[in-house]
Amino acid sequence: MKFGLCYDLSRSYSFATPSFVQAAEDLATLVNDKGGIEGHKVEFLVQDTANEPQRGIECYESYKREGVLIFDTMSTPVSQAVLPRAMRDGNVMMQPLVGRGDAIVGDVFDWIFPVGPTYWGQAANAMDYIKQQSGGSLEDTKVAFVFMDHPFGYEPQPVLEEITKRENADIRFFPFPLPGVDQSSVWSQVRRYGPDWVLFWGISNMHVVAAREMRRNGIPMEKYIGVNWVSKTDIENMGGLGKGLKRSSVVDSDLENPLRQEIVDKVYGAGKGAGDVAGTENSYYMVGLALYSIAFEAIRIAAEQTDGPLTAEAIKAGYESIRDFDNAGLTAAVTVTPEDHGGGGKTRIESWDGETWVQETDWFSAYDDIVWSIARDAASKYED
Repeated sequence: MKFGLCYDLSRSYSFATPSFVQAAEDLATLVNDKGGIEGHKVEFLVQDTANEPQRGIECYESYKREGVLIFDTMSTPVSQAVLPRAMRDGNVMMQPLVGRGDAIVGDVFDWIFPVGPTYWGQAANAMDYIKQQSGGSLEDTKVAFVFMDHPFGYEPQPVLEEITKRENADIRFFPFPLPGVDQSSVWSQVRRYGPDWVLFWGISNMHVVAAREMRRNGIPMEKYIGVNWVSKTDIENMGGLGKGLKRSSVVDSDLENPLRQEIVDKVYGAGKGAGDVAGTENSYYMVGLALYSIAFEAIRIAAEQTDGPLTAEAIKAGYESIRDFDNAGLTAAVTVTPEDHGGGGKTRIESWDGETWVQETDWFSAYDDIVWSIARDAASKYED
């Protein structure tokens, strides 16, 4: 059972992708040592695309010739380039946390599985958290949406605009230029606006720069909610400024999670780890475990339902048969259907207390009608 990982390992996403690869290979080692997934051994083929769409296409075509049936890109530009080919070929394409938000619409994007919360869903959930913290109303609540001037940063805005209309909130948008090392001008504007809350849509060191600018402008870190791309390394690089920071979490951050503990004991204990054991403490590693655990569950179901070799059709059917799967609390319970390839879109809000992540909410999703309305409208315009 071959997975084709056409990953950006050297440019935009390299802050996270090595951790995903390490998690994937460790999970494969653990499962293969137990005999595989229902007897099917797992192999990961990994190729660097440097976040270049053409190289992503070449990677996809190369692995397709090697018999790969399930692909992942962990890159929005590469995902968007490969998606039409996977659709035409009838190959399963994972698309968690990147790519087209409307790919959750399974009856349009029938071969694409963005299982996990989209950026639309994360933004909607963050707004609901702010609503609850504001006494159950967003009326006149001032929210600054601070984001990188890039499609990733603009993606949540349609959802935020619809929520603003419904709730009569006051949301303003503050883009900052790439590569995100100079945010001084935008944070001066945010200070003058005087927000009750800040939603920050950035990655990696951009969070560190934002923390320093918030301190310089007298904006309390307790007002900050980041997208899921906030890691322990980012917190450490803030040099003590991160206490009170909140993030949208897509996976359990507890290092005592049973799956991680089993990997540390049985894989690293046997000297078979795919990297340094310290790498397993990274939140991106935990995200990788979650994403591939879900994929392995789809393959397990497919193997149970299929006699003979696994096919892309069988894996697709396996994905669409996942019901309430949380892998011992690693994620929110996930249910995938032919109509909903997103799995429910649940997140939870966590805060950094100076030493560890503290759970602020249970898993939840909010404004699902807005998210799905926007998704279905976008999906209706898809043309191969």
